[in-house]
Amino acid sequence: MNRLRTAVVGAGYLGRFHALKYAAHPECELVAVVDADAQRAQAVADECGCKAFTDAAELPGAVDAASMATPTRLHHALALPLLEAGIHMLIEKPMTTTLAEADALIAAARARECVLQVGHLERFNPAMVAAASEIRQPRFIESHRIAPFNPRGADVSVVLDLMIHDIDLILELVDSPLERLDASGARVISEDIDIANARLGFADGCVANVTASRVSPKAERRLRLFQENAYFALDLQAGTLDVQRRRPDAAGPPTMDQITREQRSPGRSDALADEINAFVRAIHEGSRPVVSGDDGRRALAAAIEIGRQLNRNPA
Repeated sequence: MNRLRTAVVGAGYLGRFHALKYAAHPECELVAVVDADAQRAQAVADECGCKAFTDAAELPGAVDAASMATPTRLHHALALPLLEAGIHMLIEKPMTTTLAEADALIAAARARECVLQVGHLERFNPAMVAAASEIRQPRFIESHRIAPFNPRGADVSVVLDLMIHDIDLILELVDSPLERLDASGARVISEDIDIANARLGFADGCVANVTASRVSPKAERRLRLFQENAYFALDLQAGTLDVQRRRPDAAGPPTMDQITREQRSPGRSDALADEINAFVRAIHEGSRPVVSGDDGRRALAAAIEIGRQLNRNPA
């Protein structure tokens, strides 16, 4: 199997980690790191043993695949010509700032038969991986994703910065059309929404209550799902899973002794390495990526509608 020639566009915080993973991947050769800041590009390139470029236009012909880890506002302009040149693309979330931009990337990837994978990293969280196969028709979902303020990511609202992770997970777990959406939030520190809550209603009756904050004193990433005869509590930060079920042989009115509890600790894994492994595998196999461009667009559409409601009536 030929090694994939890879590159990373954007040598900031996330881009550096992408570069390190490609440099260590046995099926990849990291060719270049690209950043408009020549010193930053060179620093990461030196660390990873590859070339430094300041213009992504130098990549066509030199690489087979790339990660896009620039600020979101640059994703469309930088990724589109690379996809049109036949370069497979792993693009950080959110995939773009508008649905029209997302549609353009999806169309370009299809036209050139490129893999377009969106970096919704929580899909690879060990607690989520352990629970996903057991979740069937959830009736109610509650998520909390809160963190202290960090200027990195504050160029967009908390919805696109943090909440979109849980939006993607919920839309993947609920196999039913999203029909209703209500949101509220407030500006606290930045010039955009810093704390938000959204209520998602699905055609099958499932309801999801989603909260995200980047002005909290502690970090927390929790997801709770309730379905018939079962409850799942995921600590996405610790990588743990608590499952409570009513025993299948239980009869009559429910009692405490009919409920079993199982606590699992799948543990921490290298989710970014798993994400890049999935990207490489999709390229080699010609298969649909774990998080496709359509998945990324679906999450973006919900996030944009939440943002529209928040900006219509900002607190």
